[in-house]
Amino acid sequence: MTETPVLKPLLETVLGRRQERLPIWIMRQAGRYLPEYREIRVKAQDFLELCYTPELATEVTLQPLRRFDLDAAILFSDILVIPDALGQKVRFATGEGPLLEPLDATGIDRLTPQTVVDHLAPVLETVRRVRAALALDKTLIGFCGSPWTVATYMIGGKGSSDQAAARLFALREPVAFAKLLDVLVEASVAYLVAQFRAGADVVQLFESWALNLDERAFADWVIAPNRRIVEGIRKVIPNAPVIGFPRGAAAMIPAYVREVGVNAVGLDYSTPLGYAASAVPAGLTVQGNLDPLRLVAGGAQMEERAREIVAAFRDRPHIFNLGHGIVPETPISHVERLIAVVRGS
Repeated sequence: MTETPVLKPLLETVLGRRQERLPIWIMRQAGRYLPEYREIRVKAQDFLELCYTPELATEVTLQPLRRFDLDAAILFSDILVIPDALGQKVRFATGEGPLLEPLDATGIDRLTPQTVVDHLAPVLETVRRVRAALALDKTLIGFCGSPWTVATYMIGGKGSSDQAAARLFALREPVAFAKLLDVLVEASVAYLVAQFRAGADVVQLFESWALNLDERAFADWVIAPNRRIVEGIRKVIPNAPVIGFPRGAAAMIPAYVREVGVNAVGLDYSTPLGYAASAVPAGLTVQGNLDPLRLVAGGAQMEERAREIVAAFRDRPHIFNLGHGIVPETPISHVERLIAVVRGS
């Protein structure tokens, strides 16, 4: 007798099948707001060591699901493991965030996309371990940073509020920048295919710096490379489920979902609910989009806004989430209350 496969509500929702029980996960759900994460963090010399140690990274990935009633685990890693795997020096300084040796055109020529999967073997081992430990009804989300976002760090050497270094480089040296995007597309496809093969159910493309771009730049530096990644994955993994998160895309969201080919689109917290409900095609899954600071503040305002979000997308496939990553000062009791509100909607 053939056993009936266990459904994964979040994966089903990504695939466009709305669930009676609204699925929920939280961006950066494995992180510093959890005391159990802080206990694990001190066991690694630095952040990259934590990402590259499967035993520790697996434990961190699973921690939020032990504490909260969530529908997915997301791989514990970082978008900047790709530059590290390409041969660019990456380090994480306490209180400063990621620091890289800024790239110029000569540095782009020295990048080695063929080494990415081998370099990231420890991360793929984490995916396999999480898959083996995860309950059958839980979705495992893999991810990578999208090429434009990763390129802003590689060229600027660190995060910035306006990505000016990368924007100027792309405008002044279009040939070299196009080559960098090509390298990042190739590396990202190989990495995400490997994550699917290791056990990921769905992957998310984090385009964290989609804001600050005019429509021409958005088309060339965001839409085009993300579309190539989706197409590249599906050449190897047919119908692979993909969530796109173009943070700050605003009025360019419709073009993004139409042209990139994602199954679901993550909405940042500045996206008006009415606009999203009308601008995103009716059958396409949306994910989001509570302001993380509403979760920090908690109370009636948080509950009211969460219910507004649930109501706005009641007639379409929807995954409840924050509109950006959870912040370290978030009280655990507020997370518990948010999940209870979403579950009761």
